Amino acid sequence: MSTTPTDNPSAALHESIRTRWSPREFLDRPIAAEDIRTLFEAARWAPSCFNEQPWRFVVATKDRPEQFARILGVLVEKNQEWARSAYLIGFSAARKTFSHNSTPNRFGLYDTGAAAGSLAIQATTMGIRVHFMGGFDAGRARTEFGVPEDFEIGAAFAAGYIDENSVLPPTRSRKPLAEMVFAGNWGQSADFAE
Repeated sequence: MSTTPTDNPSAALHESIRTRWSPREFLDRPIAAEDIRTLFEAARWAPSCFNEQPWRFVVATKDRPEQFARILGVLVEKNQEWARSAYLIGFSAARKTFSHNSTPNRFGLYDTGAAAGSLAIQATTMGIRVHFMGGFDAGRARTEFGVPEDFEIGAAFAAGYIDENSVLPPTRSRKPLAEMVFAGNWGQSADFAE
């Protein structure tokens, strides 16, 4: 097996990973309840430490305008402007302790991120796009929705359909692997990453 990188390393990636991106404009089109369930099934099957599955999601769809407005209200104004066009919005939370022994689970948010990533990839395979956000008031979300103290608020998100013909994804760029994957010592890039 060659360790020489290809001219286009992303070409070998699965299409749903390579084509995933985060839009800020959605069509006024509902997502079927069974499709929303499929998105969260993908999240449910993500890996987690001790199979804890610490993730929880608070969500609302446009067909329930009062619930939708409550979640939209915890987003910062700039995110409210575009997220209001999504059909599904929500936020994640991660349990801070293990359920089997109540000790701290320092992997809770990590595992919740894996669940969110699974949701995003599943969405892409279904023609649905997801945009995750840090721009929201986590404290207000906790209070507004009664999130217990044993849960750490994660990220907010918006999901919906886009017009694939009229909206071009932004240029996507990523740092080189050599800046992310080390072997031996911190900062020493792994051979395959160069």
